[in-house]
Amino acid sequence: MAEPIDGVLNLDKPPKITSQTAVTRVKRALGARKAGHAGTLDPDATGVLLVCIGKATRLFEALQSHDKEYVATLTLGVETDTYDAAGEVTGRSDVPDLSAVEIDRAMEPFRGDIEQVPPMYSALKRDGQPLYKLARRGEVVDRPPRTVRISELEVLSVALPDVRIRVVCSRGTYIRSLAHDIGKALGCGAHLSQLVRTRSGPFRVEDAMPLSDVLSCPDNALGRIVPLEALRGTLGAGEGTA
Repeated sequence: MAEPIDGVLNLDKPPKITSQTAVTRVKRALGARKAGHAGTLDPDATGVLLVCIGKATRLFEALQSHDKEYVATLTLGVETDTYDAAGEVTGRSDVPDLSAVEIDRAMEPFRGDIEQVPPMYSALKRDGQPLYKLARRGEVVDRPPRTVRISELEVLSVALPDVRIRVVCSRGTYIRSLAHDIGKALGCGAHLSQLVRTRSGPFRVEDAMPLSDVLSCPDNALGRIVPLEALRGTLGAGEGTA
């Protein structure tokens, strides 16, 4: 009988699949008995997805509690109902000739502790129903704002209508909502057109293993799994409970 697999694989999730689909493929390729992920990425988003295998599923809470870093592309002048490129266009505006300095100034209110309203197209539940299911039926419900922390927010490049930004934020931050709100602050609207999670806690995208490599070389993937003891030392989660 094969030894049980316990640990975390830093996976570079490709676009066009859900986080759960990525986990299912990894689980099957590695012959793992149990697996899950810490921190969902939207289907079109890429980058660091922490796949917890075996007893490492007990570390979900510790893994998710760390801050995360993203590189996001905002497309100005177009708003969508999902706040990203997957949604239906709800508004179009002319994009002024904005400089990086002007955009940075408009982003100032979004630095630090902010109140953020989750998007309707999200997995949050109301009376047991995910909000995205209500949204697909045309229903809009009140979503209480919640406090999140944007510890770093900077403009990386401007090639209008696209603006690339880097965000370091707390757990529970919706980058789609941030993109939408920045667009409002700029007066022309915006949506999130591309998103890469470049870091989750100490795990970086440069060290992540592409899903295609996991599927083609599962033995190599087994060697990339961070074992439980190393995780507990890194995360300060020695108790190993979720």
